[in-house]
Amino acid sequence: MTKPAKRVLITGAAGQICYSLIGMVANGDMLGKDQPVILHLLEIPQALDALKGVCMEITDSAYPLVENVVATADTKEAFTDIDVCIMVGAFPRREGMERKDLLEKNASIFKVQGQALDQYAKKTVKVLVVGNPANTNCLIAKTYAPSIPPENFSALTRLDHNRAKAQIAQHLNTNVSNVHNVTIWGNHSSTQVPDVAHGYAVLNGEKKSIYESINNDEYLRNEFVSVVQKRGAAVIAARKLSSATSAAKAIGDHMRDWLLGTPEGEWVSMAIPSDGSYGIKEGLIFSYPVTCKDGNVTIVQGLKVDEWTRSKLDITEKELREEREMALDYVQKH
Repeated sequence: MTKPAKRVLITGAAGQICYSLIGMVANGDMLGKDQPVILHLLEIPQALDALKGVCMEITDSAYPLVENVVATADTKEAFTDIDVCIMVGAFPRREGMERKDLLEKNASIFKVQGQALDQYAKKTVKVLVVGNPANTNCLIAKTYAPSIPPENFSALTRLDHNRAKAQIAQHLNTNVSNVHNVTIWGNHSSTQVPDVAHGYAVLNGEKKSIYESINNDEYLRNEFVSVVQKRGAAVIAARKLSSATSAAKAIGDHMRDWLLGTPEGEWVSMAIPSDGSYGIKEGLIFSYPVTCKDGNVTIVQGLKVDEWTRSKLDITEKELREEREMALDYVQKH
């Protein structure tokens, strides 16, 4: 029996991340090869011509799972009855912009989109915020959608998680599928904390901790952390454009695991509303190691956090507290 179609909203749909993402969603890579979808594609009015071109390509790709496409600049039309909301669209950082300016520009956008979620989306909608600053944009959207459960909101740190896994795999000269349970803590920014203290690798059929496998604490505390934290900037320096295909892949991974579940014994990284776990202020959108089952996200508990990691967690939490105060202060006045 054919499943009923899920309505998937993608904002910023004519942008470069979405150019990679839409094909993955339409092909069933995100929600499953047996899950029909109705794509809701939202853009600003100035980008509607470009969006028409994207729609032509969706048609020309002849995806069997795509039942319909709603391409629009109208918020109500975009958000009505959606099951999944992927918020890619955001105001980009321009040269000379202060962090405060970027926070304020995006706080205004995500306030409006949070209100639209509250008003028009299904109450069961699962929301993933990708547009930066993702954690705080997610917090604003959640704040202005009080009728949707807080646990239905998340921000993307899966790209950082995938980068961390890939760096370890390269260092060990093994396939990335042999690297397990790395963690990204905190903000999706240069203060994020990539952590492999509880991860392991399977090498020649033998399971060993990553620390034991690499046997170079200096590398894992310094170069590894720095490479993951700054990888986005390195891609921009090389491409003159920000990460697109890897971001789209991470979005698909994040949503697939959230909705279809993580493998037994495996955890991933998601930025979700803190419940106070690991001493992080409740309500901040903070990246944790999590498992997913039946659409529910559970923070992995009881991991030992050493002094070095704790000091890094304090820095990323402080940044998120500051961002929250700046963004909320702005939207409450405007």
